[in-house]
Amino acid sequence: MKPKKLKKGDTVGIIAPAGTPQREKLEKGVEFLREVGLKTKLGRHIYRKNGYLAGSDEERVEDLHSMFADSEVKAIFCARGGYGTARIAERIDYELIKKNPKIFWGYSDITFLHLAIQKRTGLVTFHGPMIASDYGSDEIDSLTKNSLKQLFEPNPLQYSTEQSPLETVVDGVAFGPLIGGNLTLITSTLGTSFEIDTNGKILLIEEINEEPRAIDRMFNQLSMAGKLEGAAGILLGDFHHCISESPASFELEEVLEHYIKRVNKPTLAGLKIGHCQPNLAVPLGVNAILDSRQQQLIVENGTLS
Repeated sequence: MKPKKLKKGDTVGIIAPAGTPQREKLEKGVEFLREVGLKTKLGRHIYRKNGYLAGSDEERVEDLHSMFADSEVKAIFCARGGYGTARIAERIDYELIKKNPKIFWGYSDITFLHLAIQKRTGLVTFHGPMIASDYGSDEIDSLTKNSLKQLFEPNPLQYSTEQSPLETVVDGVAFGPLIGGNLTLITSTLGTSFEIDTNGKILLIEEINEEPRAIDRMFNQLSMAGKLEGAAGILLGDFHHCISESPASFELEEVLEHYIKRVNKPTLAGLKIGHCQPNLAVPLGVNAILDSRQQQLIVENGTLS
């Protein structure tokens, strides 16, 4: 189920399902959205502070529900990531989302909501730069800015070495729906009703600030759960600052290669998707072709005309 595309003059909602955004950064991000021709509406509780959360679980769910229910709002952007998004997954009215399919956009801790919404509704969502975290930066890479164009122009996307240097980890071609996001959040779905289904799919993985030993633990868990073996192919996005503070450690590349070479599925690394600049957006839930031989990824458009 694809949401409708955006057009200039549309109103978009901004919510904080995880942490509280910095006001200055959010205002900069809002200004960027206005510059591309969009009107904005902020969630009622977006600046609330409850420990590391933007308000209580009930308040954050209320903001999400209100944006899906509001007929004026044509897309929903997350202000930032952080922690605690998974706490609201079981409180969400997925029938409301089914009846009001809209663009839903974010990444990092928002990964849990991507997986939950797709599992319960089939709605295509978007792994993309967030309003305060990315569009609120002092300098925004042009490719990060241009990622938003896919919401206005529903054309297939193509990522290749033109955007960033890529590495073929395992040679081959894979076809299937694109799914995934942040490694920690993907792993946290295991054993829940929102557990990721990777069978026949292209699995996207990115991470930030986790040492190789933690990456090893999570990849091992995914492997033992059959999630790597079941995938048609694997995309390795950005692993930002995933370095060891101990000299007695494997390097990140050694850990990734251990698991990727063992499952022997077509794998491409180096995509600028995740906690990086540029941060390229991709729709999740649509079909994609991963060609690690030619070092390119082709992704079906995520919106309807």
